[in-house]
Amino acid sequence: MHHLSITELAQGLREKQFSSVELTQNYLDRIQRLDGELNSFITVTPEAALAQAEAADAALAAGSAGPLCGIPIAHKDIFCTEGIRTTCGSRMLENFISPYDATIVKNYKQAGVVVLGKLNMDEFAMGSSNETSYYGPVKNPWDHRCVPGGSSGGSAAAVAALLTAGATATDTGGSIRQPASHCGLTGIKPTYGRASRYGMIAFASSLDQAGVLTRTAADAALMMNTLISFDPLDSTSVDAPLEDYNQSLATPVAGTTIGVPQEYFGDGLSVEVAAKVQEAIDEYEKMGAKIKEISLPHSNLAVPAYYVIAPAECSANLSRFDGVRYGHRCDNPKDLQDLYKRSRAEGFGDEVKRRILVGTYALSAGYFDAYYNKAQQVRRLIKQDFDEAFAEVDVIMGPTCTSPAFKFGAKGSDPVAMYLEDIYTIATNLAGLPGLSIPCGLVDSKPVGLQLIGPAFAEAKLLNLAHQFQQVTDFHRLTAPGLD
Repeated sequence: MHHLSITELAQGLREKQFSSVELTQNYLDRIQRLDGELNSFITVTPEAALAQAEAADAALAAGSAGPLCGIPIAHKDIFCTEGIRTTCGSRMLENFISPYDATIVKNYKQAGVVVLGKLNMDEFAMGSSNETSYYGPVKNPWDHRCVPGGSSGGSAAAVAALLTAGATATDTGGSIRQPASHCGLTGIKPTYGRASRYGMIAFASSLDQAGVLTRTAADAALMMNTLISFDPLDSTSVDAPLEDYNQSLATPVAGTTIGVPQEYFGDGLSVEVAAKVQEAIDEYEKMGAKIKEISLPHSNLAVPAYYVIAPAECSANLSRFDGVRYGHRCDNPKDLQDLYKRSRAEGFGDEVKRRILVGTYALSAGYFDAYYNKAQQVRRLIKQDFDEAFAEVDVIMGPTCTSPAFKFGAKGSDPVAMYLEDIYTIATNLAGLPGLSIPCGLVDSKPVGLQLIGPAFAEAKLLNLAHQFQQVTDFHRLTAPGLD
């Protein structure tokens, strides 16, 4: 059963080939057997999952079930879940049990999905390798010596290892698309404001966006139909008409103009990865798309701009974790200042501390204009580059990452090298645009991803193009070696 896609599982449930209880137990057994090595889950909830599966079976029998009813998924541990521990991959929230559900969690609960548990992640979503989690690194199912990508590494590894049918995730600078590339999955980040951020623990508020990781574009469309909603509890939520992303999947590619940025094929990109990406673009041309070379002249400034803006916002967002109201509190503080200092020093890991310090510095008197304001000006130029490009093309394509998954420890001692992992994905977040990654081949027996970027609210177009590619290729069907 676990080899089936969400679309196939939904059909099997309706045709009574198996029950949700049987399906859920199958995934729970696989988690117990395999995840001790992978470490993709922080919390597993077998009793609650089986109870939800029983309720789903009843709804299916009564004919009142929606498309996702009875499908087992798991949530990235950044989404608040009522009555279940929500840690954000940090010691700071090691014992935090949320009193409410994030809007996205509530959406899936109302759809009748079964939640298997909460997934591992880089601490407070800060990282590109899932090596910064307080609960230990997550291993890539394709090669246990390698990282799965981050910060949604637990989500990607769990789906790639067939421990869950799909997973929620978040993307601040590439944290859905990059692990999708490293684990051979379909991962989509919608337009900023399209998915609710209420109950999603904030890293950088103007950049964070929820999305999904699945094996196929059709599965992603199903999960996106539930993920997306207008939320009056989120001041950044966009009140735009809702779409059925499944309806446009079959639209032919012919007539689509695809832009290929010349800046995405320069120094730093693996020759082998570039070849696989080019082969994928050639496949689109065979399907009738028009390929046009474009320029995004300020793309080289995306990483430095991001690593001023994101840390600045993180330093403000994480100031609430002070050992007073909730979160980790040090033992026997001498006074209030000691409480603050030691609680934060003990509760946060090195990468989180590094970004808080950078962000606080950038926002400080005398440096605000030189750094933060300047970065926001660069952000506007990056957005203008995309606007000009989309006046000529329908979508943009290029590599998701510079290389396949790298080995543990390869970049841990060099923060700048780690930050450059997101060189092709960060600009999309700065511009608030939707982005998607799909597998387009193997290099050194590890997956590589093709990135698709669209104008605002073009999620349906991206999913359509991804689905059409998956109709003529089999890369999305490949699974990591050794999986039964």
